[in-house]
Amino acid sequence: MKMLKTLAAGVSALALTVGAAQAQISDGVVKIGVLTDMAATYSDLAGSGAVAAAEMAVADFGGTVAGAPIEILTADHQNKADIAANKAREWFENENVDSLAELVTTSVALAVFEIAKQQNKIALVSGAASSPLTNDACIPTGIHYTYNTRALAVGTGSAVVKEGGDSWYFLTANYAFGEALQRDVSAVVEAEGGTVLGASKHPFPSSDFSSFVLQAQASGAKVVGLANAGADTTNAIKAANEFGLVASGQSLAALLMFITDVHALGLDTAQGIQLTTGFYWDLNDETRAWSQKFFEKTGTMPTMVQAGVYSSVSHYLKGIEATGSDDTDTVMAWMRANPVNDFFAKGGEIRTDGRMVHDMYLVKVKSPSESKGPWDYYEVLRTIPGEEAYGPLSESTCPTK
Repeated sequence: MKMLKTLAAGVSALALTVGAAQAQISDGVVKIGVLTDMAATYSDLAGSGAVAAAEMAVADFGGTVAGAPIEILTADHQNKADIAANKAREWFENENVDSLAELVTTSVALAVFEIAKQQNKIALVSGAASSPLTNDACIPTGIHYTYNTRALAVGTGSAVVKEGGDSWYFLTANYAFGEALQRDVSAVVEAEGGTVLGASKHPFPSSDFSSFVLQAQASGAKVVGLANAGADTTNAIKAANEFGLVASGQSLAALLMFITDVHALGLDTAQGIQLTTGFYWDLNDETRAWSQKFFEKTGTMPTMVQAGVYSSVSHYLKGIEATGSDDTDTVMAWMRANPVNDFFAKGGEIRTDGRMVHDMYLVKVKSPSESKGPWDYYEVLRTIPGEEAYGPLSESTCPTK
């Protein structure tokens, strides 16, 4: 009888402990909203693959955190800031969503940041690139996780200038991301002693780059910098090849290019292009193991955005598990205080301006003869230390840092 009473007391204590843990989870469930481009310009580099990455993070966590179930909500923001802002507000106010992830497209991320700030909710940005997200547009609950325009400029821009590409002309997506990328790369080019001869702003998105390529050719610049991404980048490269831009002596600098872009273009077209990335599936045993699981789920190798979604969602869930709470301020404090150590980043640090600082990689696209098989596309030229890529916190103009 005494043993039964002791057992009953132990079960009761366990129930109270579990109940207390769940009581710290708002509404008894952790909800993460993945807002992404599901069908347009950035759908290959983010899209359904980003959703799959978030689902993998939840599955690897066992589907629960701190005794509460985890739910993933998804929506297509169509690269439109108003749609994204409205969906974010609806999720926060009506669906009790705790955090948002992915957020490709700078205009989307900026709009969602405003809603997240009002609602005191966490926004985990993986797809959007613009450095203002951790500068003047930063928010206390925003984390810019995977890469930014400054890191791309330091990587690709600096390397190309040092190889003799000292005069530039830009083909720039006509919105905040393209403008930020052109600005950051221009600063690096000029700091290295190069010159910027001009730029053509193209609509976002754009399928016809003929007139823009002709303007770039007429500039006489040694380097034509593509300050765009996704389908815009692949369309621009195709047009440049059609008009013989490289054959005539100029070179292309793809300032934001993803492995899915290389796959779409093929190595015959993309070979020799240098680019900067925050992740490559074939870096080491850890990246290969995770990427193989991703490939089995999606049929493609992951982009850095998709890998960043997994890592950011996992780090967020670790914060909830460690603190026993999904309270925004509590989880944010844990995420900043604890380094990111996984297949995506080693010793990654989330600074007070929201920047997740981690190493980046300068790579060159292999030729068909150099590639050993499907998706063997990159030769890693250099590892760029995190602080070099993103700059010190002292350079950030974030008002809340």
